[in-house]
Amino acid sequence: MSRPPTFTPPPGTRAYQLATARGEFAVHDLAPQGAAPKGTVVLLPGFTGSKEDFVALLAPIATAGYRAVAVDGRGQYESDGPLDDPSPYAQGELARDVLAQVEALGGPVHLLGHSLGGQIARAAVLLDPAPFASLTLMASGPAQISPSQQERVKLLQDGLAVLDMAQVWEAMQSLEPPEEADPGDGDGALRARWLRHSPAQLAATGQQLRAEPDRVDELAALRLPVHVLSGDHDDTWPVPLLDAMAERLSARRTIVEGADHSPNTDRPAGTASALITFWDEQAA
Repeated sequence: MSRPPTFTPPPGTRAYQLATARGEFAVHDLAPQGAAPKGTVVLLPGFTGSKEDFVALLAPIATAGYRAVAVDGRGQYESDGPLDDPSPYAQGELARDVLAQVEALGGPVHLLGHSLGGQIARAAVLLDPAPFASLTLMASGPAQISPSQQERVKLLQDGLAVLDMAQVWEAMQSLEPPEEADPGDGDGALRARWLRHSPAQLAATGQQLRAEPDRVDELAALRLPVHVLSGDHDDTWPVPLLDAMAERLSARRTIVEGADHSPNTDRPAGTASALITFWDEQAA
């Protein structure tokens, strides 16, 4: 999971429930000060993640003149969703949620999805490309996740079937190397976030990650500006696989040195700079 440096958004950020035709979604919304925004950026988090995974990107994006809106998807952290019904978490339903969010914000928008969020973003664009100025796939590959990560997700799914969320968290922490475990620093932010996720959402989206088909050719046919960004190491989708996907999409390709599967939290400054350059080029 992504480990944001803080769960506190930068000054000026509005935290609220965005009302849409498909319900309310928790967002962090930061607009540039003193001028109309050059555009709006919508940021979708990955599996087990939340809008807080983009906290370190919000200020640089807003300073560059863009309105940045990070979203908790249905059943993620502070966005409500059923706890035991997987049907609202089918990928098509989550994609329609994104289209409703964009409609509520006012398009066109630059859409960014991290990991699972990238595959949901791709599904939304394939349903209706009209509201989107560009698509960024951050550490999000062409199809299912790597075999080793499939095994990890299957283990999580099996745990969710027999344990409550607190028990699953403790089991996960026991399997993490010491440097990856929740530091338990008094606020327990990672654990608190985990406990507010819907287990049905995790089970359903975990299965999507294990079985996602390759839809790269469909996306390429849209001729939408696409940016494929990743760290220089990734266990979820190997970097050469992301390189090949970018070629198939005729996409801009950025590798953030020193970052792993979450460039947004591993190297936020370099990540923000690459993103802003890409978005500025679309308006040139």
